[in-house]
Amino acid sequence: MTQAFFTGFITLMSLILAVGAQNVFILRQGILRRHVLPLCLFAAASDALLIWTGVIGFGVLAQMAPGVARLMTWGGAVFLCIYGALRFRAAYRGDYRLELGEGGQSLKMTLMTLAGFTFLNPHVYLDTIGLIGAVSAQYEADSLRYAFATGASIGSLVFFCALGFGARILAPIMQSQKAWRVLDVLVGMTMWTIAAVLLHS
Repeated sequence: MTQAFFTGFITLMSLILAVGAQNVFILRQGILRRHVLPLCLFAAASDALLIWTGVIGFGVLAQMAPGVARLMTWGGAVFLCIYGALRFRAAYRGDYRLELGEGGQSLKMTLMTLAGFTFLNPHVYLDTIGLIGAVSAQYEADSLRYAFATGASIGSLVFFCALGFGARILAPIMQSQKAWRVLDVLVGMTMWTIAAVLLHS
């Protein structure tokens, strides 16, 4: 069971380390030091839900309803394009009083944005329900598959907490409007690049 647990942990880490919209958003909130713990818990819980769905055996959903995957791809691309445009607009305007001071988006709105990055991204279903589910199939015993899923779920929690709280290291660098403009341009480019990859995949 220990081997299955660590296999799940390492498999999840290998998938989640790639730069994605969800990761970039949590990194940005971590720099702001706003709603970090709820965001990390929400992201990890969402991953756990999808991981266990894949391991328990519902990875066949994509085969049963192939149109759903295409719909999610277009919806995710539109969401990423809009958010990227908002970041470019923020960089153009250069008004970062909220980022440099107090205030900002409410917890509810922040969680809704993260939910969009999480559940409107078709790649998250491929990685969790598809790939994680497929890898777990190597274990015939339910106990081993569950240990694998537990390891993957904990791996997600460890990663998001490290990302969100580790981002505070960058906080001293982000004390100028110029630094925030650079970050928002990079975030906008990342979002549009991921959207383009989605549409061409």
